[in-house]
Amino acid sequence: MDYKETKAAVTTVTYDKDAIEAPTENIYEAISIIAKRATQVNTDLKRELTEKLDEFATFNDSLEEVFENKEQIEVSKFYEKLPKPTAIAVEEWLASKVYHRIPDSE
Repeated sequence: MDYKETKAAVTTVTYDKDAIEAPTENIYEAISIIAKRATQVNTDLKRELTEKLDEFATFNDSLEEVFENKEQIEVSKFYEKLPKPTAIAVEEWLASKVYHRIPDSE
C-alpha cells in the first residue's frame, strides 16, 4: 500500500470511541486489530526506508571519511514527516480498509 498518499493525521487527534468500536462492538478488540495493523504498517515503512538508505551506504572501515549525503538526508526527512503508523492504521480502520475476522472456534 502507498502510505505516502494517506490522509492520516500528522498530529494528535481525538477520535470518537463509538466510531472505532462500531465494526466489532468491542473497543478492546478494535484496538487490538488497529495495533496489529500499525505493526504491519511500521514494518513496511521500515523495510522501505532501509532499502532506500542502503543505496547510499558506503562500505569502508575508515571513520575519518564520514560525510553527509544530501539525498540521504532528504529521504530521511521525508519519512520523518509521514504520519505515524498508528495514525495510518486508525485512518484505515475508520475507512473500513482493514479486513478482520474471528477464527471459528471448535
